[in-house]
Amino acid sequence: MADEINQTLKEILTNAREAEAQQNIEEATRLYQEAINKDSLNEYAYARLMTIFRKQKEYKKELRIISNGIKVFEKFYRSQSRHKSKRITDISNKLNRSVGLIDRKGNSLYEPEPIAKWKKRKAVVEKRIKS
Repeated sequence: MADEINQTLKEILTNAREAEAQQNIEEATRLYQEAINKDSLNEYAYARLMTIFRKQKEYKKELRIISNGIKVFEKFYRSQSRHKSKRITDISNKLNRSVGLIDRKGNSLYEPEPIAKWKKRKAVVEKRIKS
């Protein structure tokens, strides 16, 4: 019991993969959720949960995971850009504008992965839920 409490993220993911391979979906889902709770930026755990719910045609649960993942990663990327000095920000904006990554107003034309991929999937899931 004490070993289960002190599991590392790697052990949790390994156990989740094994549970998934053995078709123990409930256990795999619980372990992937635990991995996300331990490391909220674990893209693999989010992707596996989305896949599990998609295979079981539980689109509302999949949509909840997708939305949560997008929110967490957007918050992470926003916080990364705030820690730069004004000079670094100005240089980065000029470089990004010159290579076409931002428009004239400074709005990003690019969404980092996995956000872009998940937004596409979110649109598909929302369409499936409506029909």
